[in-house]
Amino acid sequence: MSRRLLARCVIAAAVICGVGGVVLIVAFPAGLALFRVHWPLAAVLCWDAALSMMFFVQHSGMVRRRFRARTAAVVPPRYDGAVYAIASGIALALVVLLWQPSDYPLIVLEGLSRRAAQVCAVLAIVFFVWGMRALRGFDPLGLGPIKAYLRGKQPPQSPFVVRGPYRWVRHPLYFAILVLIWSNPDLTADRLLFNILWSAWICVGARLEEADLVTDFGDTYQEYRRKVPILVPWRGPVKL
Repeated sequence: MSRRLLARCVIAAAVICGVGGVVLIVAFPAGLALFRVHWPLAAVLCWDAALSMMFFVQHSGMVRRRFRARTAAVVPPRYDGAVYAIASGIALALVVLLWQPSDYPLIVLEGLSRRAAQVCAVLAIVFFVWGMRALRGFDPLGLGPIKAYLRGKQPPQSPFVVRGPYRWVRHPLYFAILVLIWSNPDLTADRLLFNILWSAWICVGARLEEADLVTDFGDTYQEYRRKVPILVPWRGPVKL
């Protein structure tokens, strides 16, 4: 297989897996459960927790620079982002497809409270889209370096620019996901487990990402950290 054909195949796989995983979890937020097992509640929750941990280890482990440095001899750097998107999409799809729901409803919102939760979910999606647009060069599938390679160019460097919701909170996409997670109006035992585990992972992941950003942007990012909250936009927008 030629290098250009390989590059195009990796692009196609990144789009299919990366987009497919996100579509699945948005369409089936409570899991799809291709097969239902009649386990005790404790066993169901352990299974779901194991699925979540599988995704956390993959998602947070592969993005670390130490991991990429160890795999550089096998995976050229231009493919790092796309391979990460492929693996993340597959892991996310496994969580959705194999998740086991519980039959223990804890909270079911009705009437006005249900509408309020739904409005919060819509606002979280709008905030997430605003955050993506503010990044401009946002490349969640890692296609930029591969496309640059196919054109015979060097991938552009991403400057540190603060605009849009990043003037309110350092990680607006994470904030939007947290709101979306907790705005589900039907809370079952497995959904509560999902909310707690994934919220904790987002908090830990944000801290890990901060270390890389400090390495990339140094004192500029340190100053940004002092002025802008990490996950909850409680101070209002700042001028930098």
